[in-house]
Amino acid sequence: MNKEVLIVGLGLIGGSYAKRLKSKGYKVYAISRSKETIEYAINEGIIDYGDTNVSKEFVSRFDLIVFGLYPHVLLDWLNEYKDYIKDGAVITDVTGVKKEIVYKVDEILKDKNVSFVGSHPMAGREVYGIKNSKEDLFIGSNFIITPIESTNPRAIDVIKELGLDLGFKNISILSPEEHDSMIAYLSQLTHLIAVALMTAQDKTHLEKYTGDSFRDLTRIANINEDMWSELFFLNKEELIKQIDLFIDELNNIKELIKNDKIEELKDKMRLSTERRKHFNKGE
Repeated sequence: MNKEVLIVGLGLIGGSYAKRLKSKGYKVYAISRSKETIEYAINEGIIDYGDTNVSKEFVSRFDLIVFGLYPHVLLDWLNEYKDYIKDGAVITDVTGVKKEIVYKVDEILKDKNVSFVGSHPMAGREVYGIKNSKEDLFIGSNFIITPIESTNPRAIDVIKELGLDLGFKNISILSPEEHDSMIAYLSQLTHLIAVALMTAQDKTHLEKYTGDSFRDLTRIANINEDMWSELFFLNKEELIKQIDLFIDELNNIKELIKNDKIEELKDKMRLSTERRKHFNKGE
């Protein structure tokens, strides 16, 4: 694969992509709306060159483009600058929802000789911006690729190779629908639970009394409200299903406690422990 890449959007994920790919021998270029971000990235050796201006002369140089943008910004960018992208280029994204993105991108690019492969790095931090990016952020993590029927198989291979270069341990192929159903449970619901734990009681100074369990459960409650609210609403049907599923199970457990069903409660705990073992192996 040609080891030149353009990253559009240098936040936490885009910056971490840049750092890792630079360390793997890529020539890394970037576009960001922030002049400060570009200057920082160049001065820190994160990228080889960057610009705040989107020009056809610059964009059309690249065979591989990664979009580290919010979903709505990605769609707006492609609508405005799709004709700048080189014929035969492979492009991918990092957005946390797929059904509402992949098919729309496919429609935007339907008259272009450009291959879009949706992808989602399953790693992040509770902070954002390039200054919080990490070269090793993706090491050992999961990477999901979400092709559709029209996706070029060669382009899928390019994104698989990109995922390996980024350090992902496990690369999965899911449809956009499968991805959004899975992510509603594994990521979006967990963030909402963390938020609810922090907002359910109107009490201050909880940090003076808490133990590790509350800290662990609420780590992701330090949340980027702009990004996550957009993701929640773009995937709201699947997310609401998972919220209802969780509420039902929580109510089941409540009834066991209410009715002194000790053995049934222990069964739940044993099942939880057994299922958690699958995660322990990777920790």
